[in-house]
Amino acid sequence: MQKLNFPEYSFRFKNSENKVAIFDDIRKKFILLTPEEWVRQHVVHFLLTAKNFPKSHINVEKVVKINGMNKRYDIVVYRPDGSIFLIVECKAPYVPITQTTFDQIARYNMVLNAGYLMVTNGLNHYFCQMDNEAERYIFLKDIPHYTPIL
Repeated sequence: MQKLNFPEYSFRFKNSENKVAIFDDIRKKFILLTPEEWVRQHVVHFLLTAKNFPKSHINVEKVVKINGMNKRYDIVVYRPDGSIFLIVECKAPYVPITQTTFDQIARYNMVLNAGYLMVTNGLNHYFCQMDNEAERYIFLKDIPHYTPIL
């Protein structure tokens, strides 16, 4: 798999029927290794190690209803009070981050109401803080580290 713009992390892999799977520490199972999953697993490790979020606050690949349609978010990080701190949208490294990507995560956020957004293809990362009153996002250099009183 391609080198990404993240620190080096240690992953567990498994080969089965000529397919490679990667172990997801959040879902506690092996997942087929696709380019997007490679990015998602790097983000999970980034959130756990660089940002110190507890595993119990991270959710991966769950269904959210948007305008009556079932969609899947990539990663959500919860605050201790159960509200959503961060939504992450992951794309494969060969997928450019465009306005369409931001529109997608903004639609998810209309339902989820996160304080922060992260969009990445593993090579380019964009971090935003939500300004819900003005209905816009403010680009940041990074997202805050975990603190129990988020």
